[in-house]
Order: sequence, then C-alpha cells, then structure tokens
Amino acid sequence: MKAIVCTKYGPPDVLQLRELEKPTPRNDEVLIRVHAATVLKGDCELRSLDFPLPFQLLMRVGFGFTRPRRGILGQELAGEIESIGSDVKSFKTGDQVYAFIGFRLGAYAEYDCLPEKGLIATKPVNMTYEEAAAVPAGGLHSFHLFSKVRIERGQKVLINGAGGSVGTLAVQLAKASGRM
Repeated sequence: MKAIVCTKYGPPDVLQLRELEKPTPRNDEVLIRVHAATVLKGDCELRSLDFPLPFQLLMRVGFGFTRPRRGILGQELAGEIESIGSDVKSFKTGDQVYAFIGFRLGAYAEYDCLPEKGLIATKPVNMTYEEAAAVPAGGLHSFHLFSKVRIERGQKVLINGAGGSVGTLAVQLAKASGRM
C-alpha cells in the first residue's frame, strides 16, 4: 500500500510517499480502505514539533525522539471497510465509515486498521468521503458525549462555548433530537 511517511520532525518536505505492507486487522479491528483524510492543525504541529521547548521534549518522549514512532500521520479518515476481525459485530465488509483516530495516527495511508469500539461510525449516504472525513474530530466527539448523558425528551440543554467543532455539532445534535 502507499502511505505518506514522516521521516523526521520538520517542514512539509520531511513527508515522503512510500510503499508499505498492507495491515491485517486483529480480531477486534476493521481494515478500512481510506478514500479521504484530513490534515488537522495537530498533524502539522506534530510533524514540525511547533511547540514551546518544554512541550517539544514531552512530545519527543511520547511520540519519538528524532521522528514519530508511528511514521504515518493523520487523525481523521473516511473510507470503506475491506475486511473485519473475527470478533467484530458492529460493522461488515463494504460498510462506508468515517473515523477519528486521534494520536494513534495512521490516516495518511491507503489502508488502516481501527478497533471496532473506537470513534468510528457509518458514513451518511448523502455525504461524500471528503465531507465525512472532515466531521470526526467534532462530530464523533459530540455524538459520543451525547450518548454518555441521560437527557430525556422535554429537557433543555445548554452548550457553553459552541464555537468550535465539538460544540457546533453538539448544538445540531441537540436541535435534531428535540432537546433545544
């Protein structure tokens, strides 16, 4: 498979297109053929180590001293499930999905394996892969948080600071569910 690999910390030219072995899903994972991925500010900051010196040291300890240990960056993707592990129950081969990988990284590749229980959801049929890839950081986080609270019909919801991606989508979820 082809992947964009971060060979060391630095400017964008440290990224290289390489041929790597296609991953195989574990029992609790799905293998996604990536159709679209985003470039988040966090991806660029990690690649360049654009942090104050004390944080640069912490980032090197956490992610790798001379380059990211997981050389394939990227935190959001959309694609189609190509195969599933033996224990996967929520998804099937052919499902169109979008996901937030977070600092596990790996979206800048043709394929990525993700845990079934991660921040992964079925892509709405009326969205393109490119549109869906841009939703996860805010959309899946707000959906996940909404699923953790017990709000009943008729109750009101206050969402403070709804100017970012999570809050903006939380307002839309609350409105769509009749809670605003």
